[in-house]
Amino acid sequence: MESAFKPFRVMAYIVGCMLLALVAAMVVKYGFGNATPVAIIGPLHGFLYAVYLLTALNLGLKARWSWPFTLVVLLAGTIPFLSFVAERKAAQRVLRAQDAAASA
Repeated sequence: MESAFKPFRVMAYIVGCMLLALVAAMVVKYGFGNATPVAIIGPLHGFLYAVYLLTALNLGLKARWSWPFTLVVLLAGTIPFLSFVAERKAAQRVLRAQDAAASA
């Protein structure tokens, strides 16, 4: 589980920041008529979100999360700021599991 935790945390932050950048690019596109930022950031966010999905699924399987919780974590990269919240909740679960394993 430890080997899957760090890549998930990194990807959660990257995808969260990229999603915020995508929202800003969409404001530029629809507010100012410049579609260039969306053309650059959109595909990049899409690729990074796919990597995030793989890392989150990997962690969910190794940590034996319930499917509803795993699904929420997977979808968190589609709503601005939610990936940060999901990362925090996932980190709490993983750290609790590690503490329980260490004390057992």
